[in-house]
Amino acid sequence: MREYKALNQENRVVWIPSGSVLLEGELSIPEIATGLVLFAYGSGSSRHSPRNQYVARIIREAGVGTLLFDLLTQGEEAMDAATRHFRFDISLLARRLMQTTAWIRTQEDTRHLRVGYFGTSTGAAAAFVAAADIEDIGAIVSRGGRPDFAGAALLRIKSPSLLIVGERDEAVLRLNEDSYAHLRCEKEMKIVRGANHLFEEPGTLETVARHAAEWFRKHLQPG
Repeated sequence: MREYKALNQENRVVWIPSGSVLLEGELSIPEIATGLVLFAYGSGSSRHSPRNQYVARIIREAGVGTLLFDLLTQGEEAMDAATRHFRFDISLLARRLMQTTAWIRTQEDTRHLRVGYFGTSTGAAAAFVAAADIEDIGAIVSRGGRPDFAGAALLRIKSPSLLIVGERDEAVLRLNEDSYAHLRCEKEMKIVRGANHLFEEPGTLETVARHAAEWFRKHLQPG
């Protein structure tokens, strides 16, 4: 089974086995990495998203590797665009994130790295559900996420968790505040002034990336 296709010395296309499908992603590891962040995003986004790519680059500049991969296949994405079914199948998304985590821990050049999750939209819920079962995830960052969909899993989270929400994303902000109250781990919440759900306002995505990079750099140190 194919696993790697070279992009350059630091970046590789990876094919991750997950049940009956292969998930495609982009693995980037700085020369001296203290950890590896797996990106989990909701439907409609992808590893090619300029927002995801930007945040990943800032995280790598902090000395932490990144894996941007799609939790859904292209066929599933097309079906979800019409039905909106897969984006709310948190069990499926979390299971694929867990399988990807297990795969990372079998690879020679990544198995020594502490793993963190960066989740957006329903991908954040998948990150919390996965971390509740895996338990040794080093850190979680949710950006404009829906951790409320993780339900009772929030009570079992041990990973240091950072929730980042836009000030003007009022409905999601309220849901995040409620989810934050249920977390029993080390936690922090950052409200980005002037930002809406997609953090498209000038300077807001930069703020997200800086907060995320600092959180992962702090918590993904060697054990």
